[in-house]
Amino acid sequence: MPPALPPPLSTPNRNLVRLTIVRGITWTGYLAAIIFGIEVLGFQLRVLPVISVIIAMGLVNVVTWWRLGRPRAVTDTEYLIHLLIDLTGLTLLFYYTGGSTNPFITYYLVPVTIAAATLPWRYAWIIACVAMASYTYLMWFYEPVPQLSHGVVGPGINLHVLGMWLNFGLSTGLVTFFIFKMAHALRRRDQTLSRTREASLRNEQVLAVATQAAGTAHELGTPLSTMAVLLSEMKQDAKGNAALEQDIDLLRQQVDTCKSRLQTMVDNADRRRLSEPEFKSAEQWLSNVVQRWLVLRPDVSHRLEIAEKRGQPRLAVDATLEQALMNLLNNAADANPNQIIISLDWDKDEIIIDIRDHGPGVSMSIADQLGETFVSTKSKGMGIGLFLTHATINRFGGGVSLYNHEEGGTLTEVTLPRADSGTT
Repeated sequence: MPPALPPPLSTPNRNLVRLTIVRGITWTGYLAAIIFGIEVLGFQLRVLPVISVIIAMGLVNVVTWWRLGRPRAVTDTEYLIHLLIDLTGLTLLFYYTGGSTNPFITYYLVPVTIAAATLPWRYAWIIACVAMASYTYLMWFYEPVPQLSHGVVGPGINLHVLGMWLNFGLSTGLVTFFIFKMAHALRRRDQTLSRTREASLRNEQVLAVATQAAGTAHELGTPLSTMAVLLSEMKQDAKGNAALEQDIDLLRQQVDTCKSRLQTMVDNADRRRLSEPEFKSAEQWLSNVVQRWLVLRPDVSHRLEIAEKRGQPRLAVDATLEQALMNLLNNAADANPNQIIISLDWDKDEIIIDIRDHGPGVSMSIADQLGETFVSTKSKGMGIGLFLTHATINRFGGGVSLYNHEEGGTLTEVTLPRADSGTT
């Protein structure tokens, strides 16, 4: 058995991962800018406290990465604390590097934006107020850096303007990165919730159909038994009339077939059998299903194609999967019983069964709905067969796709996971 995968990170945990990445990029950039300013531009700074603040923020990042490896979930309060630590570090750094005259001062907008995108309303306002208070404090209290205001790097461009441009680029990149990842995570969550709702609705519909089928099977037992008794008496009364006896025998066979089918359906409803599928060779299983299908549809002409590859892929099967494939084969035969092509192929992870008919194809107006609701491609059909087929194959971890073939007709593709996944 393969090892269990670790549970996926929750949204707050993912946001903290992104915040840690943003913090690492930001403070690495600040360190590079300060070293460049001191060594190349001759900034007069108190190096010890500035470097101490940067080292402290680096240690915060290291501790945060260690914390993210713990199983405990990240809360909004913890996330708020991380943003407050970022604001504290920025305020200390700006205090020693020119305060409000530092062109990077507007970087305060980055943690404010992150808080507005990820935290509850109250916490977002806390971050906004702290950032505004810090900016206001730095308007009066800071250690000036004259080179930031008077240094010139080119015609008409001083260091302050250049710093504002660099800060704008850094802030734009980080905000875009974070907000895009946030929006992507939300879209993915919405898609997951949508698939979960659809699966829940489909399961409710399957349960409703199963309940109705069980009740119908129980109700049909009595009239079928009554018909069998009456047919036996009618045969006694029809002695000497060969044609009538033959018709009565045919009716009796049909009644017995119905009773047998009902009994089979009840037996297959045993949940213990459904929970323990058999593992069979895909080629052998498909060949047996096709042979049983041909007994029911002797009017069909077909060709079975097996891919010429090494190995014999295996898959998990039970009676419901066989019935699901029979439904798809019957749909192809109903569309056009001539020249139906059934092919089997596989790769290292999946087994692919294609059913190609030469019928009129699938109307594009209903193609996307097939299998999701009771939509039928037949004029007198109820759509239950396709719906149950999709539900059964999905339960095995596979899928069904219907395409209009470029040469006409419908191509039905069934994918199922290999029971021996990973082999060739």
